[in-house]
Amino acid sequence: MSTGLTAKNGADVFGTVCVAMVTPFDADGNLDLEAGRKLAAHLVDKGCDGLVLAGTTGESPTTTVEEKLSLLKAVKDEVGDRARVIAGAGTNNTRASVELAKASAEAGADTLLVVTPYYSKPSQEGVYLHFKAVAAATDLPVCLYDIPGRSGIPITSETIRRLAELDTVQAVKDAKGNVSAATRLIGETGLAWYSGDDPLNLPWLSVGASGFISVIGHVAPAQLREIYDAFDDGDLVRARTINAQLNPLVQAQARLGGVAMAKAALRLQGIEVGDPRLPIPAPTAAEVDQLREDMQKAGVL
Repeated sequence: MSTGLTAKNGADVFGTVCVAMVTPFDADGNLDLEAGRKLAAHLVDKGCDGLVLAGTTGESPTTTVEEKLSLLKAVKDEVGDRARVIAGAGTNNTRASVELAKASAEAGADTLLVVTPYYSKPSQEGVYLHFKAVAAATDLPVCLYDIPGRSGIPITSETIRRLAELDTVQAVKDAKGNVSAATRLIGETGLAWYSGDDPLNLPWLSVGASGFISVIGHVAPAQLREIYDAFDDGDLVRARTINAQLNPLVQAQARLGGVAMAKAALRLQGIEVGDPRLPIPAPTAAEVDQLREDMQKAGVL
């Protein structure tokens, strides 16, 4: 591994350039394991060393536990040790999360991604006890997923400090975007930090993040790897240039949402993974035309 400018904490455990992978469906809306295998292999071939399954972009709210575990087994079988396979095991039900964590470990997950319990808006004590229970369910390393825009509540800095004392809690996927607070926590807790919001990928590296968990990486995996490697090599001009080139993809994601954007963009690249499940609609023809223009501007089509 390079000894350059990027933070190395957690890189061997969770990876560096990770994609929050979509769950492929066939024309009838059923799980397509062969498409999942092909997509996973493609992303790893292009430079990803971490794949997050059954996250938000993996449509975790509308896939069954059986579907989640089937895709996990297929992807792990496909990529083997070439990438870390990170299983989304978080729900707003602590018992269900514990059982999903155990099942994911048994199915071959390397690590777990656990989101803040959403909708119920528990107290921070409740948040802590939720994560503590899931973290204790297996021996797998856990990455906390802090995304108050979806969960309704943050994981506060104090709660993160408490959770960092648990042996299996080893990383944070940050979609909160408070770089100042996170900079302090990175130094104080020793947790690996991951950008969970593509507009902040490069800024996060500058304050000590270990990598990205990306959505636009579906269609720009090689470019994300280039950004990471350029930063690591100290070529900040190159890193900034590629990051700016990919900005149209960030804008497309903001317009369409991560799942719809990723699946439609992959289709434009000739990689068929089906449409999202409702309540997420597929983009309209006009929206696809605009996405095509964005992809051409970004140099990925």
